[in-house]
Amino acid sequence: MNETLRTLETRRSIRAYKEDQVPDEILDQILEAGTYAPTGMGRQSPVMVVVQEREMIGKLSKMNAAVMNTDSDPFYGAPTLVVVLADKTIHTGVEDGSLVMGNLMNAASSLGIGSCWVHRAREVFETEEGKKILAGWGLDPEQYIGVGNCILGYADQEGKAKPRKENYIIRV
Repeated sequence: MNETLRTLETRRSIRAYKEDQVPDEILDQILEAGTYAPTGMGRQSPVMVVVQEREMIGKLSKMNAAVMNTDSDPFYGAPTLVVVLADKTIHTGVEDGSLVMGNLMNAASSLGIGSCWVHRAREVFETEEGKKILAGWGLDPEQYIGVGNCILGYADQEGKAKPRKENYIIRV
C-alpha cells in the first residue's frame, strides 16, 4: 500500500500522552505540512499558534473545559498545542483552517507523533479572556476565530479505529 494512504488509514486520535516534548526538528516538519494545506484561492489565510509552555496550555485547557462545564483536561496532558485560527474576512477561512488541522494530524502520524483535534477553540477565543490572549499573541481578536486545537505528543496509549460505516460511499 502507498505510504500516504497507509498514514491516512492508520492515523488515530490520541487521548493519553507522555510528558516528553516533541523535538523541534519533528515539530517543524509537522508545522511545515500545515502550511501546505489547500486554501481558497491560495490565500493561506489560517494562522497556527504553537503553545508549549505548560502554564499557557493549562490555562487554555481550563478555558476549553469550562465551555463543556467540566474540570477534566480536554488536552489529555499533551505537551504541545497548535491553535489553528481562521481569518473572519476570508470566505473560506474555516474550511482553510480545517484543512490545516488535517495536514497537521496526518503529518504527525507519519512521524510517529500522536495528535487529536480538540474542538471549542471558537468558543474559547470569543470570550474576553480569549480575545486578550489573541491580542497578546499579536493577533487582532476581531479578525480571527478559533478553528481547532491540535494537540501533539508521544502517545501513552494506542488509539482504536471504529469500523467503517455502511453506505459511507454513494456512487451516482
